[in-house]
Amino acid sequence: MEFNVTGLCVPGKHYMADVGDKISQITLLVERGKYFSINRGRQYGKTTTLFLLEKRLQDGYTVISISFEAVDDSTFETPENFCQGLLNRCANYLENRGISAAEEWRDASVTSFSLLDAFLTNICRDKKYVLMIDEVDKSSNNTTFLKFLGVLRDKYLLRNAGKDYSFQSVILVGVYDIKNLKLKMVQAGTHQLKDGEKRINSPWNIAINFNVDMSLSVKEIASMLTEYENDHKTGMDIGAIAQEIRNYTNGYPYLVSRICQYIEEESDRDWTLQGVNNAVKEILLEKSMLFDDLFKNVESNPDLKRLLWDLTVGDREYLYVATNPTIELAVTFGIVERRGTLAAIHNQIFEIAIMNHFAAEKQLQDGTLVLRAGRRGVTDKGRLDMQMLMERFANHYYEIYHKKDIQFLERECRLLFITYLRAVINGAGFYHLESETREGDRTDVIVDYGPEQFIIELKLWRGEAAHADAYEQLSDYLDYKKKNTGYLLTFDFRKRDNVGVPKSSWIEHREKKIFDVMVGF
Repeated sequence: MEFNVTGLCVPGKHYMADVGDKISQITLLVERGKYFSINRGRQYGKTTTLFLLEKRLQDGYTVISISFEAVDDSTFETPENFCQGLLNRCANYLENRGISAAEEWRDASVTSFSLLDAFLTNICRDKKYVLMIDEVDKSSNNTTFLKFLGVLRDKYLLRNAGKDYSFQSVILVGVYDIKNLKLKMVQAGTHQLKDGEKRINSPWNIAINFNVDMSLSVKEIASMLTEYENDHKTGMDIGAIAQEIRNYTNGYPYLVSRICQYIEEESDRDWTLQGVNNAVKEILLEKSMLFDDLFKNVESNPDLKRLLWDLTVGDREYLYVATNPTIELAVTFGIVERRGTLAAIHNQIFEIAIMNHFAAEKQLQDGTLVLRAGRRGVTDKGRLDMQMLMERFANHYYEIYHKKDIQFLERECRLLFITYLRAVINGAGFYHLESETREGDRTDVIVDYGPEQFIIELKLWRGEAAHADAYEQLSDYLDYKKKNTGYLLTFDFRKRDNVGVPKSSWIEHREKKIFDVMVGF
């Protein structure tokens, strides 16, 4: 068996997380006769979930599982084309599984939605059919499909009133929620909202909210690692590795499997915490469909780009408001999630990738200025001198940026440091962002270089009391990470004498050593 990151995952062929509890939750919705959509970002395991659900339902229902992935555009040109195309796809599915009802579906002469309505009434009278349509948003930005949804809606309501027969359950799967299909059409430029026009497609307002968490939990990741460990006997600490993978990915299925695949196939089975760290570093450097899709969406939508800037380098908080179009779009793409009452980047890997994207833009804008400080002495003999790095950052960035306006610097100071840091460690080291500690406080940058790890807190000067609180916060986090040394970088934009002279010193706080650097502009 192997780890798989492309297409369908198949039990017995691929190492897979045990998502039986999720399948049970979805099965309950089917048993209750619900219609719903499963909408998640690219490579979020949607197709595999459908496959597993299909196998679970086969004993009690006649399942029809089709996809619009390769549907020709002509299928949606007329009601007759759509109805005949739909029934033919359903017939092919049933025939391939040896189900006798296939002939009845294929031979039906259905050339309009009214005839389709009558056919479904007859066919569903004596059998419990479950219809699943994958990639439903690939070819659905047209009125023909919306009329089909209208047929399903009317039959659903009549079925519940005991006046008609219809599918036991209909499950539509894609990135975009069918209820919000106009969002895709607006993004693609194929539809412009008119004054007073709603963004919700009413034909699918019968669908219940699908609230099953499809991210992989630590327990589910551990189940995949256990299956692998039973085969290979590597001696890994399954619990610790599963937790570390979850920390980086927040359970995003593709990212979970890609880390495991990299460790198995490209890093000599280094099933250690450092091995996970190395896998993440390499995944961030590779070209993948997931990252291509992520940044295509970022660069094609200025509002989305600004939101992601603010949530990463801008250090700005947004309340999670589901009706906000930009937040809604970011959630649709799987980039942002709700965390408490706030909107947050979905996982650490996305956060690092987005930070790298903005830092690369900054480096191109500033040309060679980022590299003027050089690496000599900072990264000698396989180790990183973090004290020297921070002192050089303070000196050189005063030279480069001291004439910039304060608002620019306050907005971009975190990005300035990340851009400088990336240029110095230059692939030999690895930085990541630890968005939450056990108390929910924020620590900005963790740097791994060789066997050493450096913890850096980035702050704006907010007064002496706030600076003392920063010592406390950093000390708490050092306790959490079982370390005795940390670094505090404070950007001070007060107008004062000797503003360009950086202040730095080692201080002791609660038996922790903290290198305290004040960068003045």
